[in-house]
Parts: sequence; C-alpha cells; structure tokens
Amino acid sequence: MAKLYFNYGAMSAGKTIDVITTAYKYNSRGMKALLIKPSIDTKGNKKVTSRIGMEKEVDILLKPEDSLIEYIKKYDNITCLVIDEAQFLTERQVYELVIITKKLDIPAVCFGLKVDFKGNLFPGSEALFRYADSLKEMVAICNCGKKARFNARKINGEYVFDGEQVVIGADESYDPLCENCFLDKVLIPHSKEFQKILKRS
Repeated sequence: MAKLYFNYGAMSAGKTIDVITTAYKYNSRGMKALLIKPSIDTKGNKKVTSRIGMEKEVDILLKPEDSLIEYIKKYDNITCLVIDEAQFLTERQVYELVIITKKLDIPAVCFGLKVDFKGNLFPGSEALFRYADSLKEMVAICNCGKKARFNARKINGEYVFDGEQVVIGADESYDPLCENCFLDKVLIPHSKEFQKILKRS
C-alpha cells in the first residue's frame, strides 16, 4: 500500500530543491511523477522555484476548489505525486491524498512549511500532521547557527507579528529563526504583556 509523506521545515531548509530532485529521480527512470503546487503560491507562476535558481514547470497548478482525484484521472500510469508548498493545500485535498495513497495505491510526497510567521500551523500542514504516514523534519539554519523552526516575517526590513497568514508581495520577506531568536526579535518586542512579565522576573 502506498504512503503519504510530509517533509516539513522552516524557510531555506531546501524543500524546493528536494521537490525538483524527487520528481527528477522518478522521471529520469521513465516513470511518471506528477509535479503539483497550490495556485496560492504565485512565486514562479507555473513553476516551482528554489532560492538557488533551480526551477521546474508543474504539471498541475491546484486551486483551493480543485479536486486532486479529478485531476489525476486525466493522466495514465502515474507513479507518484510530488507536491510543493503543501501547507497551502486545503483539508479536503489532504483527505483526497489519503484516498489516492490507500485506494489508488499512488504514493504522495509533500513538502512544505510547518508553521506561519506567528508559529501557527497552516491548515494543510495541520491536516498532513494528522494523516501522513511519514513525517520528516528538514533542517534550516538560523542566523545564530542553531536549528531554525520559525519563519519570521519582515515588511520593509522590519519584523512584524500582525497580519494575514498568507501574504505574497514585493515588500515582504522571511527569516528562518530558532526559538530564542524568534522570542528576542519578534514575539517579545511585539508583546507588551511578555515585556512586563520579563521585567518582573
């Protein structure tokens, strides 16, 4: 029986590089790996693009209302599904991946973020943590050299802790941070409550 895999990590953990190489490993052997990404990720339009310049065109640009099962009916001899930015999948689409792996016997390998810039799980990530057969953390490195687990959002070069969960624009960027750096640079500076608690201690 096929499995559902979720490889997760902070920004700059090399997820997209692994997405491209995973699809390549299947396709170079004459097998058919469908490369998929949610349409909410507009970076690269119909391509998955890594920060080091690697890119590959996707087979399916998946909208939130789209059915994965209906899409894969259009393809013959699918060996594997490879999904980038899986945190943007809907819960229903994750349910479909469970059906695809267990009833159609097609493995699905997902790559994505675990948490947003506030440390909250994305809906797609939360569903994958509940239903994936295999979970693997990919390591990103904080500026201090420790393992990064958080994705700190910057607007015009300044760390922020308010705003929508998904913002894709020119003046927004992200830093992978460890717990201590996330507390010192983002959470505590933006919380008067935590500042008061720390002053009392």
